[in-house]
Amino acid sequence: MSAIIDEEKCIRCGMCAEVCPVDVFYGTRKGEMPKEVYAEECWFCGACVCECPTGAITLRFPLYAQPSYIAG
Repeated sequence: MSAIIDEEKCIRCGMCAEVCPVDVFYGTRKGEMPKEVYAEECWFCGACVCECPTGAITLRFPLYAQPSYIAG
């Protein structure tokens, strides 16, 4: 699961599904709680996060996508 959706903040507007370039939220309609049908396809572009009017979505980046630092 790449997108974490706060169910209390979500107003079920469907904007996340509408703006996702790879249809991670495929089949989500206005009035329904968004579900990640194709989570493995997520590009972590942040379009859903930016479009969410209530700030209900945060992205969970996989370990390989997180920056790593080497103490030297």
